[in-house]
Amino acid sequence: MKRPGPLFTLLAGVVLAGGIGITNLVTGTGVTPVAGAANAAGAPSATEAPRTEPPKTAPPKTSEAPKSDAPARADYAGRVEGGGASVAVSIRDGHAIAYVCDGKKVEAWLQGVTVGGKLDLKGPKDASLAGSYNTAAVTGSVTAGGRTWRFTAGPAKKPAGLYRAAPKVRGKASKAGWIVQADGSQVGILTTDDQSAAAPVLDPAARTATVEGALVVAEPISGVDGAGEF
Repeated sequence: MKRPGPLFTLLAGVVLAGGIGITNLVTGTGVTPVAGAANAAGAPSATEAPRTEPPKTAPPKTSEAPKSDAPARADYAGRVEGGGASVAVSIRDGHAIAYVCDGKKVEAWLQGVTVGGKLDLKGPKDASLAGSYNTAAVTGSVTAGGRTWRFTAGPAKKPAGLYRAAPKVRGKASKAGWIVQADGSQVGILTTDDQSAAAPVLDPAARTATVEGALVVAEPISGVDGAGEF
């Protein structure tokens, strides 16, 4: 019996290889994917970072300047910290007048302008008052007679507040100032020829006081009522 010739063997191998290829096509196995094929279909590759949308930021908010609650007209009366003196402040349309008094010797009248709820008042002999105010209170520091006090004074409703008079004492021009507190207590000084002493008691309702037997009418200083000269 003759062995198959070389040609027959070669043909059999070709047929066998072709059969294997057809089987692979039918079953879908044995095919090596081509690199980049997935990318061509639109899928991200393993090395490509996923795309993210940039974060959306809200538009910046415009800041508004804080509104001052400082009243255009106001009256305050109170005492310094630690006691020893009283303070009254009246404010009217950008101007202010204040009076500090210890009821004995130390007193000072101060005046100045107001800007944005701030006070910067000046008086004779280096007297000064600096502070701020709103609808609830005025607070700051006051200097008079070589002393400086911190203070907070609340709103003063009549008859509380600031009063002054210019009586004659033994034929000489004098001046008097009073601070009446909300509880009805008061303190004042009468000055004649640079000599100071406690002022006589003021009747706030009648706005009168008796100075050496003579009836004196006191003038109220009020930013709210518009009384008195600033």
